Amino acid sequence: MAQFPSKEIAKYSYEFRTLGLGFANIGGLLMSLGLSYDSDEGRALCGAITALMTGQSYATSAEMASELGAFPGYKKNAKHMLRVIRNHRRAAHGQSHGYEQLHTDPVPLDIKNCKDTAVAVAAAEAWDRALQTGEEYGFRNAQSSVIAPTGTIGLVMDCDTTGIEPDFALVKFKKLAGGGYFKIINRIVPQALKVLGYNEAEVKHIEQYAVGHSTLKGAPGIDHEALKKLGFTQIQLDAVEDQLKNAFDIKFVFNQWTLGTDFCKETLGLTDEQLDDFNFDMLAALGFSKEQSRAANLFCCGAMTLEQAPHLKEAHYSVFDCANACGVTGKRYLSWQSHIQMMAAAQPFISGAISKTINMPNDADVEDCTAAYELSWSLALKANALYRDGSKLSQPLNAALIEDEDLEDDLEEKPQAEKATIVAERIVERIIERETEGPAKRSRLPGRRKGYTQKAIVGGHKVYLRTGEYDDGSLGEIFIDMHKEGAAFRSLMNNFAIAISIGLQYGVPLEEYVDAFTFTRFEPFGRVEGNDTIKMATSLLDYLFRELAISYLGREDLAHVTPADLAHDTTGRGNKDDGLPDIESHVNEALEHVQKFASSGYVRGSNLVILKNQPKSAKKKLEAVATVAATGTDGATASVPMGSATTNGGIGATSNARNAAKAQGYEGDACGECGNFTLVRNGTCMKCNTCGGTSGCS
Repeated sequence: MAQFPSKEIAKYSYEFRTLGLGFANIGGLLMSLGLSYDSDEGRALCGAITALMTGQSYATSAEMASELGAFPGYKKNAKHMLRVIRNHRRAAHGQSHGYEQLHTDPVPLDIKNCKDTAVAVAAAEAWDRALQTGEEYGFRNAQSSVIAPTGTIGLVMDCDTTGIEPDFALVKFKKLAGGGYFKIINRIVPQALKVLGYNEAEVKHIEQYAVGHSTLKGAPGIDHEALKKLGFTQIQLDAVEDQLKNAFDIKFVFNQWTLGTDFCKETLGLTDEQLDDFNFDMLAALGFSKEQSRAANLFCCGAMTLEQAPHLKEAHYSVFDCANACGVTGKRYLSWQSHIQMMAAAQPFISGAISKTINMPNDADVEDCTAAYELSWSLALKANALYRDGSKLSQPLNAALIEDEDLEDDLEEKPQAEKATIVAERIVERIIERETEGPAKRSRLPGRRKGYTQKAIVGGHKVYLRTGEYDDGSLGEIFIDMHKEGAAFRSLMNNFAIAISIGLQYGVPLEEYVDAFTFTRFEPFGRVEGNDTIKMATSLLDYLFRELAISYLGREDLAHVTPADLAHDTTGRGNKDDGLPDIESHVNEALEHVQKFASSGYVRGSNLVILKNQPKSAKKKLEAVATVAATGTDGATASVPMGSATTNGGIGATSNARNAAKAQGYEGDACGECGNFTLVRNGTCMKCNTCGGTSGCS
C-alpha cells in the first residue's frame, strides 16, 4: 500500500486512481536499430511506442471499469475526460487538425515515417478500443502514463539510456555519491554496427578505437619495452596490465598501490612526498612527454568516440550522436532542438508530462534558452527542463575528465575574466589537507573574559546560552543552562558544552561544529521565542549553533530574519562600498578600544554605529562610541560593523562561503532527509552531497 505525505494527497489518489506507466532506453533502442535520435524515423517510432503504451493502458482501464466500476471522480469529469481521450485518438490516427478546445495543436503520429508500421497500426486500434469501451463504462484510472528519467535504476534494468533521453555519451563517468567515478560504456554500439552492415572484423576495430585495447603491449610511446628500460620487471608489468582492463586513463594505474612502494622508491627513485601527492603524475616524472602519454592512453583506453573510427562511414555518424560531444576529440552532439522535437513526438500520447533534461552546449546563451521555451510551447509540450553543460560544478555524468595540463592549455593567452569563467565551468576536484607541526596546544581563556547571554524559548523550553570570548573577540567557550528538564538532561547539556569549549580552545574551527550540529532533528524543536534572528529550529542543538554561527561567523544564511531587514529605512545590502564615507582614523582608534571591552557575539555587527558629529576631545570620542556600542543609540548616519564581522573575518567568510556554495552547484534548497542546504542539480532532480539522498531519479 502506498504511503502518502498528507491526507489530501491520499484522498485525491483514491478518488482519481492515477497511474504513471512509462518506459526507458528509447535512445538505446533507436541506436540498436540503426536510427538516429535526430531523425523523422526515430521520432515516429518513439511516438508509435508511446501511443501504443498509453492507448492500451486506457483500453485496459476501461475494461477494468466494466467489472470494478470507474474511479470515484469519473462521473463529474466524464465529459472532459472523454474529450481528452478523443484528442489522444486523433493524434494516434495522424490527424493534424480538429482537436477539441486546444489552443495549440499537438504533433500527430508520423505514420508515414514509422519503420515498424505494425506498431503504429496497433496504437491506433488501441485508442479506438479505449474510446469505445470508455464511452460505455468509463475508466478505472484518470491518468495512466508519464515519462520520467529512470536514473541509476536504469543501470539495474540493464538500460544504456534513461526514459526518453538519448545517450549522454558513448563512454561516461558516473559520479558516485560516496566519491569517485566508474566507467559506463554503451553496449549497444556493436549491435548497431552489425545492423548497419559492418562485418565482425570491422566491428572489432571500431570498438577498439572507442574503448581501447586495454593493454600497453604495442602501444605508441609507452610500451613494455620502454618500461623495462626504466627497471620494470614482469611482476610490475603484469600488475599494470591487470589494472588496465578497467582503467579509463593509464595515469591512474601508475601509482604506488599498483607497483609497490618499495619498487617506486628504490628502483624508480621517487620520494614519499611525490607518492603521497594525489596530483602526482608518475609518467611525467619518469620522463614521458604529454604527447606520449596521450598517444598511449588513446591506444589503451580508447578515444571514447566513434568519430574518425576506422571503417565507419561518415553517413552513419548520426546514429551514434549523443547528448554531448564524446571523449576529448569528439565534436558531434545532438542539438537541443532534437531533444524538444523528440518530446513533442511522444507528448500527445502521455497522460501527464515528460521529465527530461534538454541538454544544451556550454556556449548556449540566453537567446538559445528563450528559443527553446518558444519551440516547446509551439509544439504543445507541457514542460521542459534546460541544462547547459558545465553550468554546475557537480553533475552526475561527465563525458570526459579534465586534466590539469589540458586546463592550462585552455587558459593560455586568455584574458583574466575569461580565465575565471573557464575555471568555474570545469569540474575540478581537489583534496585539501591541513598539516600541523606537532600536537595542538590548548589556548586558554583569560581569567576575566567578555561574552554575552542569550535567553530563548525553543519548543516551549527555556534555554540560556552563555559565551566566553578571547581578547580578539573569537569564541572560546559556551555554557548551556535549562530547567524543567531533569538532572540527567541538564548534566548531559552541561558536559556537552564543556566538550565543545575544550574543542574550541584546542583550535577546532567553530565552522566544523556549525556544520555538524545545524539541522539535527529531535525534541524539543519548533518555534523559537526571544531571539531576534532565529524563529524556528529543528532541535535544541540546531538553535544553539545557528545562534553561534550568526553571532561569531556572520552566517546570515542560517538566520530567518535580521533586525536591519525590519527597519523602516532598509534599502538593501550593497556588495560594494563605493560612495560610502571613509571612516576617519580616530574612529578606527575608537573601534580598537571598543573591541577590547564589547562582546563580539553581542554586538553582531549591527548594533555599533558612529555618530556624525564627533566630540572634540579624544576621551569623549571614546565614550560616545562605547555608549553607542552598548546601547545602539539612534541618530547615526553611518554604521560600522564590528565583532565577528571584523575580528573573525565574518564578512569575508560569509562571502567566500556563499561563492564556494555557488561554485559547488548548491541550489539553496534544504534536503528533505538531513535538512542541509547541500542539494545540487542531478539531471532534472536533486542530490544531497551531505547524506547522498536524492529527490527520486538519480
